[in-house]
Amino acid sequence: MKPGQIAFLGSGETSLAGGRVFETLTRRLPDSPRIAILETPAGFELNSAIVAGRVADFLKARLQNYSPQVDVIPARKRGTDFSPDDPDIIKPLLEANLIFMGPGSPTYAERQLKGTLAWDVIRARHRLGAILVFASAATISVGAWLLPVYEIYKVGQDVHSLPGLDLFSDFNVPLSFIPHWNNAEGGADLDTSRCFIGMERFAQWCASLPSGHTVVGLDEHTGLIVDFEKEECAVSGVSSVSLVRECDPEIFPAGRTFPLAELGNFKLPASPDEGISATAWELVWSAAHKEDESPDAKVQSLLGSREQARAAQDWAASDRLRAELAELGWAVTDTPQGQVVSRLSRKP
Repeated sequence: MKPGQIAFLGSGETSLAGGRVFETLTRRLPDSPRIAILETPAGFELNSAIVAGRVADFLKARLQNYSPQVDVIPARKRGTDFSPDDPDIIKPLLEANLIFMGPGSPTYAERQLKGTLAWDVIRARHRLGAILVFASAATISVGAWLLPVYEIYKVGQDVHSLPGLDLFSDFNVPLSFIPHWNNAEGGADLDTSRCFIGMERFAQWCASLPSGHTVVGLDEHTGLIVDFEKEECAVSGVSSVSLVRECDPEIFPAGRTFPLAELGNFKLPASPDEGISATAWELVWSAAHKEDESPDAKVQSLLGSREQARAAQDWAASDRLRAELAELGWAVTDTPQGQVVSRLSRKP
């Protein structure tokens, strides 16, 4: 199985442009969306539940035609009752097929997630096909190198970089991300582009990164969808995405697609559990296996049709439906009590 798509939003996860990205991703899901929203990036805020809850309410309304199940994960801080290492707190992640993280602090998100059970579960679910969506602060935090925005822009620290969660190290590609790339809130008096630090300080930050590194700059209300199956990237929204190599940007406007190889020479993990803790992988695989044991709506419908065919003694239709079920991975046994369905054996 190929990893799921990964989407990055420059801003506006609850805007019209953000909604279109979520809907595009949802249409690719084989089942109804089971969405998990992490509070972690904003976990230091007293209202982090409200911040995440607004996104949850937006997705419930925007995706209502897809009957989404939406859970907010209060994995706010290590060593507390809301720890990202608590299996009960992060339980909805185990069955989520779309996982979202958004506003907050990039450095806080990295400190609270690096090496945790939650982060390993997120990566494991992605390798099994779940979609990941990152916006704003979370977009910065998952890069190889992290821009400490608040520390530079608000506190006045010197320009510097910090190690990020480095999601794409799983695929042997060094990538970092800057949302709010074209921000103009400062007007004519203050350059607030490049996520509020301005072009001059961004140039300093970019020059400090290792050679061969790529920075992805995301304009506001603009998204980038990374698709491992199609081996392409698609720009969505109202503006553009910039790929900055050796601090030299190349711009891709909305509506444009480009090969995945533009981001780097991707190499999939040798095995699904590579680099993931045994505890996390066992939890994820057990949940996936349990889910696989229950026939979905399509299988149930085929079983109903086959039962009707047998009642009408239409044996040709019965055999055809049995074959269709087998293609979907289900074996049917006829007993005096009726049909019994079981999963065909398969390797992990």
